[in-house]
Amino acid sequence: MIMSINQVGILGSGVMGAQIAAVFANANIPTLLFGYEAHVKDNLNNIINFKPKALTHPAQQSWITAASFENDLSRLSDCDLVIEAIIEDVDAKQDLFAKILPYLSTDAILATNTSSLSVNQIGEDLGDFQSQFCGIHFFNPPRYMSLVELISTEKTKPDLLDRLEGFFTSELGKNILYAKDKPGFIANRIGVFSIAACIHHADRLGLDFDTVDALTGTKLKRPKSATFRTADLVGLDILKHVFEQFDQVLSDDPWHAYFKTPQWLEYLFEQRALGEKIGRAS
Repeated sequence: MIMSINQVGILGSGVMGAQIAAVFANANIPTLLFGYEAHVKDNLNNIINFKPKALTHPAQQSWITAASFENDLSRLSDCDLVIEAIIEDVDAKQDLFAKILPYLSTDAILATNTSSLSVNQIGEDLGDFQSQFCGIHFFNPPRYMSLVELISTEKTKPDLLDRLEGFFTSELGKNILYAKDKPGFIANRIGVFSIAACIHHADRLGLDFDTVDALTGTKLKRPKSATFRTADLVGLDILKHVFEQFDQVLSDDPWHAYFKTPQWLEYLFEQRALGEKIGRAS
């Protein structure tokens, strides 16, 4: 029997959170998009401007309602699924969970959209709610990327991921990959290494960005975004964070040296040239 999800709550109205909200809106599922009072309504209204388009039709935006962290947390009680999509920082995620936990329905599912942090660590302070907590990792842009990784913790109910898989495949048209709670899970462990290796050898050989992308895209039967264009789409802040995370936790990896953040990435990050998502591509 397919899980029934009548309303979704998305915690975080930034680029990724807003796009995840659009995925559910495109399936005609009422969605609350939570953010800070000063920004959340503007972030919601900006969804129709995303490129590539996040909504199948502008009218689908009507399925999304703006809600504020300051005033509307009580509305989470009507949500069957709540997905956190804020910054990649364990403390920030745990602090947010501490604030929302009293408002969640006892039957709700709580998930994090982290791409690189430990799901077990993020949820370690959830108490009894750990059994209803997991990782749901969408890829950017989530409307067009069919893959979604599901990650259980040591205390997640055994059937929870199976129920989520049924819903995500039948209602959202997603392909599900079960991943262990390891750095980068599966797709990013492979994908980030691929980008890191290309960057390493580009620096070693003195190749510019355009040359690398010309060589590592469709010529290798890979996506046309290749290496640096993919990094630009994902966001250089995200790439930098994942590099730093892998550098810390993969010290025994034979390719550990590849995860050192290159100087040009540090420079672009300092200049806030984070990629296409903020209109300042690298």
